[in-house]
Amino acid sequence: MLCEKCSQLPATVHVAEITNGQKQETHLCESCAKELQIHGFGFYPQMNMNSFLAGLLNYDFNSSNVNQVETIGKKCEKCGVSEEQFANKGLLGCGDCYPIFEEKMLPLLRRIHGNTRHTGKAPERTGGRARLVKEIEIIKRQLKEAISREEFERAAQLRDSIRQMGKNLEEGGEG
Repeated sequence: MLCEKCSQLPATVHVAEITNGQKQETHLCESCAKELQIHGFGFYPQMNMNSFLAGLLNYDFNSSNVNQVETIGKKCEKCGVSEEQFANKGLLGCGDCYPIFEEKMLPLLRRIHGNTRHTGKAPERTGGRARLVKEIEIIKRQLKEAISREEFERAAQLRDSIRQMGKNLEEGGEG
């Protein structure tokens, strides 16, 4: 599939936008997607992903001041990014920033994803092994719940399913 904007390079970035219940998909090459990132997602006022994240951190786009963002004044010792810079730009400086700004990140992740743990999904055309591992994790959680409710027959069925899926995983199959 070619890029819908330049019609020259293969589309590697796929954007789905839902507005008023209408889904619109855009397929772009990497360079056109970067250009779109610079010019914004079609929001008014124009903003990119960094501005979007900063907005979720209560940054006012119409002024250069933070709208009563509770800053404790934390700062990453490795890269020097302060909590205020993180709130203003929506960007972290390095991997060490995550534990330092975890207090701010967790509510942000909950607002965006509804959860603080990435659950993701595997594309249909790939990820057979990853899908199987994920299914095993889900069944293991169900097993723990069944045991805690003392549903031992159900727990035995789940245990057997986990064993069978584990064998399939070792053999390289999908189920």
